[in-house]
Amino acid sequence: MPASDHRRTPLVIAALGTTQTLAWASSYYLPAVLGAPIAASLGVSASVFFGLFSGALLLAAALGPWIGRLIDEHGGRAIMAASNVVLAAGLALLAMAQGVIGLAAAWMVLGIGIAMGLYDPAFATLTRLYGVGARSAITGITLIGGFASTIGWPASAWFEHSLGWRAACLIWAGLNLAIAAPLNWLVLPTAPPLHGAAPQPRIGTEAEPPRGAMPILAIYFAATAFVTGAMASQLPRLLEAGGASASAAIAAGALVGPAQVAARIVEFTFLRGLHPVWSARVAAVMHPIGAVLLGLFGPAGFAVFAIFHGAGNGMITIAKGTLPLAIFGPAGYGRRNGLLSIPARIALSAAPFLFGLLLDRIGIAAVILSAVLSLAACASLLFLRRRPARIVAAAGE
Repeated sequence: MPASDHRRTPLVIAALGTTQTLAWASSYYLPAVLGAPIAASLGVSASVFFGLFSGALLLAAALGPWIGRLIDEHGGRAIMAASNVVLAAGLALLAMAQGVIGLAAAWMVLGIGIAMGLYDPAFATLTRLYGVGARSAITGITLIGGFASTIGWPASAWFEHSLGWRAACLIWAGLNLAIAAPLNWLVLPTAPPLHGAAPQPRIGTEAEPPRGAMPILAIYFAATAFVTGAMASQLPRLLEAGGASASAAIAAGALVGPAQVAARIVEFTFLRGLHPVWSARVAAVMHPIGAVLLGLFGPAGFAVFAIFHGAGNGMITIAKGTLPLAIFGPAGYGRRNGLLSIPARIALSAAPFLFGLLLDRIGIAAVILSAVLSLAACASLLFLRRRPARIVAAAGE
């Protein structure tokens, strides 16, 4: 990317952060508010509705490597803009659904839109534009996107209460078409040619990625994704199982979003000089620390647990974008991140159901599982061992 184009970086971050907020609010965060009224209106069980939602996440996981490869080859401007059109189409289908077949069709289209337009392709788009310098831009869009649930949940609830769930879906579709798609198309720069210039000869050393880095990162992201999915769907129930009232559980859960953003600010200001593996390790231990405090202080620790979990989750989102970039470099970043997203999205889709079953059986003690998984994720990063640097010689030497 030409140096002069870097003057547009703040505008690119602001635009992509805004479109990410709208995309997340109108897809991933939609079921938490609209799932129950949609299921009741169509005469299907909530488990069927959320099962179809899980299916959409699995479809997105399957498409991830292909979408990433397209961004590697052509850049992300067109794909990101098209994702909002696809999300709008899925939301329109959801608004018109009359039964389980209509729901399935809507979630299939939404799954394609999720694969094209959420954080993984956004990170790949920024890496294609800025290369190894994409870390700050990735953090920047997550700072804005961190408010997706804070904005999306109340907005969906207000739309549904005032106009009904069908109108709510159509409003979100309109916002994708009227705001997000034009922003992505008009503000995101065209990616520079992939092979437009001859590679410059280099002399010196170049670090090899650690052995087994891909499976290690897959374990880390899958384990943390399970915890994220479990808490996103079951946190209020978990706290109620510990003795919180419904209102207190919701109040504590509302602290997760601000904690995510606060942790990302800390990462951006104080930790960006460190290798992302350190941020990833710190992020993974935040949830277990919160779980210990919850066990020690009981109801008095509800808010503290939500804050620690939110802070860790906020930093993990950044690590998902920056850790593969730091380890492997920008070449092939989109496809590689797409591959890493497959086990993570499988875990994310399974977590609400599996953690819910455990919560029904053992109550608040289910937090032990999420804490152990987070510690296992942190421990997996200890196996990232540096390999000896290799010599890179200039051509002809």
